[in-house]
Amino acid sequence: MNPMTAPSSHTSRISVFVVDDHPMIRTGLVAMIAGESDFVFLGEAGHGADAVRMIPALRPDVVLMDLLMPQMDGIEAIRQLRPLVPQTRFLILTSLTEPGEVQRALAAGAVGYLTKTASAHELVNTIRAAYGGRRVLSPEATEALISVSQSTAPGADLTQRERELLALMARGLSNQDISDQ
Repeated sequence: MNPMTAPSSHTSRISVFVVDDHPMIRTGLVAMIAGESDFVFLGEAGHGADAVRMIPALRPDVVLMDLLMPQMDGIEAIRQLRPLVPQTRFLILTSLTEPGEVQRALAAGAVGYLTKTASAHELVNTIRAAYGGRRVLSPEATEALISVSQSTAPGADLTQRERELLALMARGLSNQDISDQ
Protein backbone atom coordinates (compact mmCIF):
# COMPACT_ATOMS: atom_id res chain seq x y z
CA MET A 1 0.00 0.00 0.00
CA ASN A 2 1.23 3.46 -0.82
CA PRO A 3 2.19 5.17 2.48
CA MET A 4 0.58 8.38 1.22
CA THR A 5 -2.84 6.69 1.18
CA ALA A 6 -2.44 4.78 4.43
CA PRO A 7 -4.80 5.77 7.26
CA SER A 8 -2.00 7.02 9.52
CA SER A 9 1.59 8.18 9.39
CA HIS A 10 3.01 4.98 10.93
CA THR A 11 5.46 2.89 8.93
CA SER A 12 4.09 0.59 6.26
CA ARG A 13 3.12 -1.83 9.02
CA ILE A 14 -0.53 -1.80 10.09
CA SER A 15 -0.85 -0.63 13.68
CA VAL A 16 -3.53 -2.48 15.64
CA PHE A 17 -5.14 -1.71 19.00
CA VAL A 18 -7.25 -4.34 20.85
CA VAL A 19 -10.27 -3.63 23.05
CA ASP A 20 -11.87 -6.58 24.86
CA ASP A 21 -12.86 -7.16 28.47
CA HIS A 22 -11.51 -10.74 28.49
CA PRO A 23 -7.74 -10.88 29.17
CA MET A 24 -7.39 -14.27 27.47
CA ILE A 25 -8.98 -12.96 24.26
CA ARG A 26 -6.67 -9.93 24.30
CA THR A 27 -3.63 -12.17 24.86
CA GLY A 28 -4.61 -14.36 21.90
CA LEU A 29 -5.18 -11.37 19.64
CA VAL A 30 -1.88 -9.80 20.64
CA ALA A 31 -0.07 -13.07 19.84
CA MET A 32 -1.82 -13.26 16.46
CA ILE A 33 -0.86 -9.65 15.66
CA ALA A 34 2.76 -10.30 16.69
CA GLY A 35 2.88 -13.24 14.28
CA GLU A 36 2.19 -11.06 11.25
CA SER A 37 5.17 -9.22 9.76
CA ASP A 38 3.01 -6.39 8.41
CA PHE A 39 1.23 -5.74 11.75
CA VAL A 40 2.43 -3.89 14.81
CA PHE A 41 0.65 -4.14 18.15
CA LEU A 42 -0.01 -0.65 19.51
CA GLY A 43 -1.89 -1.29 22.74
CA GLU A 44 -4.91 -2.77 24.47
CA ALA A 45 -7.81 -1.79 26.70
CA GLY A 46 -10.23 -3.81 28.81
CA HIS A 47 -13.28 -1.61 28.18
CA GLY A 48 -14.51 1.22 26.00
CA ALA A 49 -13.77 4.03 28.46
CA ASP A 50 -10.06 3.11 28.54
CA ALA A 51 -10.07 2.84 24.76
CA VAL A 52 -11.52 6.36 24.44
CA ARG A 53 -8.82 7.63 26.78
CA MET A 54 -5.89 5.84 25.08
CA ILE A 55 -6.61 5.63 21.35
CA PRO A 56 -6.53 9.35 20.37
CA ALA A 57 -2.87 9.67 21.41
CA LEU A 58 -1.84 6.40 19.72
CA ARG A 59 -3.83 6.87 16.48
CA PRO A 60 -3.89 3.21 15.43
CA ASP A 61 -4.70 2.21 11.88
CA VAL A 62 -7.15 -0.49 13.00
CA VAL A 63 -8.99 -1.12 16.29
CA LEU A 64 -10.41 -4.55 17.11
CA MET A 65 -13.39 -3.73 19.33
CA ASP A 66 -15.58 -6.05 21.38
CA LEU A 67 -19.24 -5.05 21.73
CA LEU A 68 -20.25 -6.02 25.25
CA MET A 69 -17.91 -4.61 27.88
CA PRO A 70 -18.25 -3.03 31.33
CA GLN A 71 -18.16 0.76 31.80
CA MET A 72 -18.65 1.52 28.09
CA ASP A 73 -19.66 -0.81 25.26
CA GLY A 74 -17.86 -0.95 21.94
CA ILE A 75 -20.49 0.96 20.00
CA GLU A 76 -20.42 3.94 22.36
CA ALA A 77 -16.61 3.87 22.30
CA ILE A 78 -16.63 3.99 18.49
CA ARG A 79 -19.15 6.86 18.52
CA GLN A 80 -16.87 8.87 20.79
CA LEU A 81 -13.65 7.96 18.96
CA ARG A 82 -14.72 8.49 15.32
CA PRO A 83 -14.46 12.30 15.44
CA LEU A 84 -11.16 12.11 17.34
CA VAL A 85 -9.42 9.60 15.05
CA PRO A 86 -11.22 9.81 11.69
CA GLN A 87 -8.54 7.79 9.86
CA THR A 88 -8.78 4.82 12.26
CA ARG A 89 -10.74 1.80 11.04
CA PHE A 90 -12.91 0.07 13.63
CA LEU A 91 -13.60 -3.66 13.41
CA ILE A 92 -16.12 -5.28 15.70
CA LEU A 93 -15.04 -8.66 17.01
CA THR A 94 -17.85 -10.20 19.04
CA SER A 95 -19.96 -13.26 19.68
CA LEU A 96 -23.21 -11.36 18.94
CA THR A 97 -24.86 -11.55 15.53
CA GLU A 98 -28.18 -9.92 16.32
CA PRO A 99 -29.28 -7.72 13.39
CA GLY A 100 -29.84 -4.69 15.61
CA GLU A 101 -26.31 -4.86 17.00
CA VAL A 102 -24.80 -5.22 13.53
CA GLN A 103 -26.78 -2.19 12.32
CA ARG A 104 -25.86 -0.12 15.40
CA ALA A 105 -22.17 -0.95 15.00
CA LEU A 106 -22.12 0.02 11.33
CA ALA A 107 -24.09 3.20 12.04
CA ALA A 108 -21.56 4.14 14.74
CA GLY A 109 -18.73 3.87 12.23
CA ALA A 110 -17.46 0.28 12.30
CA VAL A 111 -16.11 -0.82 8.91
CA GLY A 112 -16.23 -4.50 9.73
CA TYR A 113 -18.09 -6.99 11.87
CA LEU A 114 -16.62 -10.39 12.69
CA THR A 115 -17.64 -13.07 15.10
CA LYS A 116 -15.16 -14.56 17.53
CA THR A 117 -15.58 -17.87 15.70
CA ALA A 118 -13.53 -16.42 12.81
CA SER A 119 -10.22 -18.08 12.12
CA ALA A 120 -6.94 -16.24 12.62
CA HIS A 121 -6.56 -16.23 8.82
CA GLU A 122 -9.98 -14.58 8.40
CA LEU A 123 -9.21 -12.00 11.07
CA VAL A 124 -5.83 -11.14 9.57
CA ASN A 125 -7.38 -10.72 6.12
CA THR A 126 -10.18 -8.59 7.58
CA ILE A 127 -7.67 -6.29 9.30
CA ARG A 128 -5.82 -5.88 6.01
CA ALA A 129 -9.06 -5.25 4.12
CA ALA A 130 -10.21 -2.64 6.65
CA TYR A 131 -6.83 -0.93 6.49
CA GLY A 132 -7.21 -0.87 2.71
CA GLY A 133 -10.55 0.90 3.04
CA ARG A 134 -12.87 -2.04 2.43
CA ARG A 135 -15.87 -3.04 4.55
CA VAL A 136 -15.98 -6.64 5.72
CA LEU A 137 -18.84 -8.49 7.38
CA SER A 138 -18.73 -12.05 8.63
CA PRO A 139 -21.19 -14.43 6.96
CA GLU A 140 -23.22 -14.44 10.20
CA ALA A 141 -23.45 -10.63 10.27
CA THR A 142 -24.37 -10.53 6.59
CA GLU A 143 -27.08 -13.14 7.13
CA ALA A 144 -28.46 -11.15 10.08
CA LEU A 145 -28.73 -8.01 7.94
CA ILE A 146 -30.31 -9.89 5.05
CA SER A 147 -32.91 -11.49 7.32
CA VAL A 148 -33.95 -8.06 8.58
CA SER A 149 -34.15 -6.58 5.09
CA GLN A 150 -36.30 -9.45 3.88
CA SER A 151 -38.85 -9.26 6.67
CA THR A 152 -42.06 -7.75 5.40
CA ALA A 153 -43.42 -4.52 6.77
CA PRO A 154 -46.74 -4.64 8.61
CA GLY A 155 -49.56 -4.28 6.12
CA ALA A 156 -47.41 -5.13 3.11
CA ASP A 157 -49.72 -8.04 2.33
CA LEU A 158 -52.87 -5.86 2.18
CA THR A 159 -54.57 -5.02 -1.10
CA GLN A 160 -54.90 -1.41 -2.21
CA ARG A 161 -58.62 -1.45 -1.27
CA GLU A 162 -57.84 -2.86 2.19
CA ARG A 163 -55.27 -0.07 2.70
CA GLU A 164 -57.88 2.54 1.71
CA LEU A 165 -60.37 1.10 4.21
CA LEU A 166 -57.73 1.00 6.92
CA ALA A 167 -56.87 4.65 6.27
CA LEU A 168 -60.55 5.62 6.62
CA MET A 169 -60.79 3.69 9.89
CA ALA A 170 -57.65 5.41 11.15
CA ARG A 171 -59.30 8.76 10.45
CA GLY A 172 -62.04 7.73 12.87
CA LEU A 173 -64.85 7.29 10.36
CA SER A 174 -67.77 5.07 11.37
CA ASN A 175 -68.73 1.96 9.45
CA GLN A 176 -71.62 3.89 7.86
CA ASP A 177 -69.34 6.76 6.80
CA ILE A 178 -66.86 4.28 5.34
CA SER A 179 -69.59 2.46 3.42
CA ASP A 180 -70.91 5.78 2.09
CA GLN A 181 -67.47 6.60 0.71
